[in-house]
Amino acid sequence: MTTRVDAVVVGGGIVGLATSLALLARRPGASLVVLEKEPRLAAHQTGRNSGVIHAGLYYKPGSLKAALCARGRAMLERFCEEHGVRFERCGKLVVATSDEELPRLDELERRGRANGLTGIRRLRAEEIHAHEPHAAGVAALHVPQTGIVDYREVARAYASELARRGGEVRTGARATAIERRGADGVVVESTAGAVEARVLVACAGLESDRVARMAGLAIDVAIVPFRGEYWMLRPEREHLVRHLVYPVPDPAFPFLGVHFTRRIGGGVEAGPNAVLALAREGYTRTSFAARDAWDVARWPGFWRMARRTWRSGLAEQWRSLSRRSFAHACARLVPAVTAADLARPPAGGGAGVRAQAVRRDGALVDDFAFAEGQRMIHVLNAPSPAATASLAIGEEIAARAERWL
Repeated sequence: MTTRVDAVVVGGGIVGLATSLALLARRPGASLVVLEKEPRLAAHQTGRNSGVIHAGLYYKPGSLKAALCARGRAMLERFCEEHGVRFERCGKLVVATSDEELPRLDELERRGRANGLTGIRRLRAEEIHAHEPHAAGVAALHVPQTGIVDYREVARAYASELARRGGEVRTGARATAIERRGADGVVVESTAGAVEARVLVACAGLESDRVARMAGLAIDVAIVPFRGEYWMLRPEREHLVRHLVYPVPDPAFPFLGVHFTRRIGGGVEAGPNAVLALAREGYTRTSFAARDAWDVARWPGFWRMARRTWRSGLAEQWRSLSRRSFAHACARLVPAVTAADLARPPAGGGAGVRAQAVRRDGALVDDFAFAEGQRMIHVLNAPSPAATASLAIGEEIAARAERWL
C-alpha cells in the first residue's frame, strides 16, 4: 500500500528533522513523512558528536557554512529556550602553541569578525590562565558565543514539534528504491512501505551519495567516512578544563584537531582524532563492512586525496592505537594531562563517524553541498557545523523545495 503525501524526507537525523519543520512552517497543514532506517532517531552523526554549538569562527566568509551557522546558532538557542532543552553558552579558547601558528590564529580572528561574532578577544600568553588555568600557549582567542548542548535531546524536541505540526516519523524505514512518478511526484520504496510525494528531500548523512544515485542523480562526489575517537578525562582530573579548549586547526584539513569539550551532561571529552573508517557505521577499530570499504577503494578521489595526506593519515592512525600519543596531543594544549588521566567513555560512546564528501579530483568538499533533480533535493555534504546550523539549513532547503509543494 502506498501512502500519498506532499513531502517525504529521507533521514531522521537532526538535519532531516529540521528540514521537515521548515517545510511545514512554509506550508502549514501539508502532509509529510520522515523515513528513518534505524529503529530510533539520531542514531549516527547527530547522536555521536561532541555537542558543541559552534559560534561560526572557522568558516570562510560568504560560504554557506558561515551564513547558516550564524543564523542557525541563534535559531537553535531560541528553540532550546522555548522547548526546555538545556544548553550552555560557555565559550571556548583556541590556543596557539607555537609562533608558527600565530598567522593562522590571525586568520581565525579575521574570519570570526567577518562572520559577525562579537566579543572575540585576543589573549596574550599570560592572559590564558584567567580563562583556563591549566592551558598553555603563546596566544589564544576567547570566543564567548560557543556553547554546548545534547543534540539527541534537540532531535527529540524537533521530532515532538514535528508531530505537533502533523508530520509523521517512520523508524525502521530504509529507502530501497526511488522512482519519479511522471512530472508530478516521486515514489520512495522503503522497508516500511512506499511513500509517494510531490517533493523528496534526502538528508541521508552517511548514505547521502548512495541515496542520490538511487534517485538517478549523476553526482561527482562520494562519501569517505572518517572515524573520530574520544577519550574522557577521569573525574578527578576534570578540573583541568573549565570549558572548551581547541588547537589552531590545519587549514589543509576540515578537522579541528584534538580538543577538550565539557559535556552538557557532565564530564570532559578529549578528542577526536580522524582516521579512515572501513565501515560507514563503524564505531570501533575493528569495524569492517565490505561494501563500504570497496566503495572507498574504488573511488578515484580517495586515492588522489590519500597521496596528498598520507603522512597526516599515518599520524592519526598511530594516535588511534596509542593512548600515550593521544595524550601527547592533549598535552600540547593542557600540559598537565597524561595518559593516565584518559579513560574510556561509557559503553556505546567514544566514537563517531563523519560523512565527508570527496570529489573525484581528491578535493574534500568543505562547504555544505546540495544536489537537485526533478522534484527532489539531496544534501550531499553536511558535516560540522550542521547540527548547530540545522534549523537554518532546513530553511534553506525548504525555500528551494517550496516551488514543488
